[in-house]
Amino acid sequence: MVHVLSSRTLIHPTDPERSRAFYGERLGLAVYREFGEGPERGTVYFLGGGFLEVSGRSDTPPSPAVQLWLQVADAAAAHEELAARGVAIVRPPVKEPWGLVEMWIADPDGTRIVLVEVPAGHPLRYRPEI
Repeated sequence: MVHVLSSRTLIHPTDPERSRAFYGERLGLAVYREFGEGPERGTVYFLGGGFLEVSGRSDTPPSPAVQLWLQVADAAAAHEELAARGVAIVRPPVKEPWGLVEMWIADPDGTRIVLVEVPAGHPLRYRPEI
């Protein structure tokens, strides 16, 4: 078994500066570290229990099979805040049949980002005594 000590999701955007502006300024993610120089330098953001690295450059947008899942405390508040920051909302918050409240946005390259609120009483929050 591989003993994983840390992890991060890597994104190689078509326009690194535009993506850094999106993740750092529009979403307001805090910077964990930066490395390298120039437009293709790397920036690693805190992402809850993980990290998101925006580095390098790609000639093509990412596959629609890749999505980010970010848990937020309040999807309605996130909707208001992100809309005020000019983030295009793909879909406003909706309570899904499986009980989560989900809203969808996309980064500048079209990577789908699902913002998820786990309501009180949902099985992801509730842990019965063993």
